[in-house]
Amino acid sequence: MKIVVVGLGSMGKRRARLLKGIDNSIELFGVDTTQSRREEAENLGITTYASIADAVAQNKLDAAFVCTAPITHAKIIDELLDSNLNVFTELNLIADGYQALVEKAQQKNVTLFLSSTMLYRGEPNYIINRVHGFSKPVNYIYHIGQYLPDWHPWESYKNFFVGDKRTSGTREIFGIDMPWLLKAFGPIEKLYVEKDKLSDLEIGYPDSYFVTLRHKNGTKGMLAVDVVSPKAVRNFEVFGEGLHLFWEGNPKSLYDFNHDTGEKVAVDTYARVEHDSRYSDNVVENAYVDEITCFLNVLKGTDVPRYTFTDDQYTLSVIDEIEA
Repeated sequence: MKIVVVGLGSMGKRRARLLKGIDNSIELFGVDTTQSRREEAENLGITTYASIADAVAQNKLDAAFVCTAPITHAKIIDELLDSNLNVFTELNLIADGYQALVEKAQQKNVTLFLSSTMLYRGEPNYIINRVHGFSKPVNYIYHIGQYLPDWHPWESYKNFFVGDKRTSGTREIFGIDMPWLLKAFGPIEKLYVEKDKLSDLEIGYPDSYFVTLRHKNGTKGMLAVDVVSPKAVRNFEVFGEGLHLFWEGNPKSLYDFNHDTGEKVAVDTYARVEHDSRYSDNVVENAYVDEITCFLNVLKGTDVPRYTFTDDQYTLSVIDEIEA
């Protein structure tokens, strides 16, 4: 199989590395307009091009990974679909051209696969399954905080997509976590938002959100999202009469409370955890591997996506309402 990775920044290089780890027979190619990124990828054994047109013209490609800034995705996906390529795309964060892209993929009979990495993590899936198997009402509290300058320590936060209001750091967090929350607790009936700017960060959007959510099934949630927390944090708790789960964002911090013993019982969802030391312990490589594997299996006809453009259209409508 021949796969091109469009965008050779941190995520593009991660996808390329993991693809080779999954199947060393995959031939990888890369596209980036920045020469230094192309040179770095060439040093990793990836043949690179300055444009998609050049990569397509010189190779019989099977699929593409879109790993550029979200605001560029729609145009790039459209060009790739015109070349009859199956497409894996990172989070889009904005719904530009969704309907047209879905229709074109159907017409071309190719796969359009949207990343939603948290749906491939063991801990959220354990929480989802426990909540779905519980017959009584529940509530949840969830704080997700990260310090924006620490996201890419090797470059200024003003130089990549989180500095743009349309694809902001807070929107990125909502985009990552809302899909699994919606899968666990269902569609939203109403919400209330408080938002502020607590920091001196040079950004044109609020850096802190408090959101209360009422889901249509009666679940109430309190969601705090910020890009000012000095320590990257995920603190999640869901509770009801007979159910109490705790999670702090990493594989070793998931607990299920046993009322009979009065103790929190650790839940291990991974036999082995893969972690890149450049990122916080909340970032688990296993989920990226499982997500890529799902995409490759979809191409083989042996699996189905866990998240679609239709799902994302609803998720983005909720985020738009939060930001409004």
